[in-house]
Amino acid sequence: MRIGHGYDVHAFGDGDHVVLGGVRIAHSHGIVAHSDGDVVIHALCDAILGALALGDIGRHFPPTDERWRGADSRHFLRHCAELMRNAGFVLGNADVTVVSEQPKIAPHAQAMCANLASDLACAANRLSVKATTSEKLGFTGRGEGLAAMAVVLLTAAES
Repeated sequence: MRIGHGYDVHAFGDGDHVVLGGVRIAHSHGIVAHSDGDVVIHALCDAILGALALGDIGRHFPPTDERWRGADSRHFLRHCAELMRNAGFVLGNADVTVVSEQPKIAPHAQAMCANLASDLACAANRLSVKATTSEKLGFTGRGEGLAAMAVVLLTAAES
């Protein structure tokens, strides 16, 4: 088995929605990012890549590469899933925590898990997406952006 940890952060900017876990959520701001800025998927990708000892998402999808401008982060996750399968692993489980005062995550967590499960070709009950606030402290507490952390357990695929 392999364990990986991922973290991602993005600032709020102009816009009327954010994308988290592949779910478009109406919000008073958008995300400043090269891709769609999906911190849930970016943290999850980094956790998978870390467990595989394959670097981070920026190594695979550099923000300097114009091909990824505005990209749907689910493409990144499907790529990581393919790397995971090619290395002989499957997702044992993943736990993602979003740090955000707004938008509220709970109403969207089940849809996020469904998207992530689809992209990782696993059962949704292997994924957890939850949220916490930072009690109005720091950049997330001031409503300047949001962050996500992810931990994954990869297990050897059945032969």
